[in-house]
Amino acid sequence: MRTPWRTPDRALLRDAAAIAAAMIAVGASFGAIAIAYGLPTWVPFLMSTAVFAGGAQFLAVGLIAAGNPIAAVFAGLLLNARHLPFGLAVSATVGSRRRDRLIGSHLMTDEVVAFTLAEPDPVRRRRTYWLIGITLFTSWNTGTALGVWLGGATGDPATLGLDAAFPAGLIALILPSLRDRDTRLVALLGAAVAVALTAVLPAGLPVLCALLGLAAVFRPRRCPSHPPDTTGAPPPGAVQQEAETGAQRRGAAGRSAPAGRSAPAERSAAAERSAAAERSAAAERSAPAGRSAAAGRSAAAGREGERRAESEEASC
Repeated sequence: MRTPWRTPDRALLRDAAAIAAAMIAVGASFGAIAIAYGLPTWVPFLMSTAVFAGGAQFLAVGLIAAGNPIAAVFAGLLLNARHLPFGLAVSATVGSRRRDRLIGSHLMTDEVVAFTLAEPDPVRRRRTYWLIGITLFTSWNTGTALGVWLGGATGDPATLGLDAAFPAGLIALILPSLRDRDTRLVALLGAAVAVALTAVLPAGLPVLCALLGLAAVFRPRRCPSHPPDTTGAPPPGAVQQEAETGAQRRGAAGRSAPAGRSAPAERSAAAERSAAAERSAAAERSAPAGRSAAAGRSAAAGREGERRAESEEASC
């Protein structure tokens, strides 16, 4: 019987095969670099099996070769501190049994978590976690064995330029994060501190001192002294001026009209005067207090005129 657990879709299998090929290449680079640094053959195998943390393994190999294993341990813990929120995010996916949590936490990597969280369905998410995790673990160790074999067969891997593969691998790991401006500042400041202290501190300590680059995050930020007005509201005087101009125009039109206007014309004129008075009063409320009294009198006069017009209409 075909079940979602036993029959992964082709897209997932294709993605797993692609990432496995890339992991074999990176693992081979790690194994060759470990041999190039003069470490025993069993060290890269032990690290790839027991540690299984690509970036931390590259960093640890360089620090161990430099003679500072303690710094390698602290640097690895610091680099893998991101696994704490990763574990919280996928804890329900791994399972509740102790065996599942123990093995699942060992298989947890950035790629495994990314593929897992991309699946909305809980069943597919659990299947994706274990499929990608087991695929990456086996491909990483296969690549490590291939790199150790190639490194030992070439005699002196340093002649192939493998000493440059270590910093190049680390740069490739952090490049996607450098798109953010604050991250770039932290990385540049940390690199400058590490380079400056390399000549005066033992191997491994300049890498830890690069944490001082985090001071760039707490730098004071500039704020504009006069932020632009984005509300789109007109200046207070513009509303008042527009209302007064409209009232003057309507008053001039009323004075030029014939004396014998009919009742509908009177009502229309009274309504216009009342509306003008209301707009003028609303504008005057946001103006200085000196013009508020005049607006009130104008509004009262408009209302009085409207009442007289209504009374005239009733008498007709």
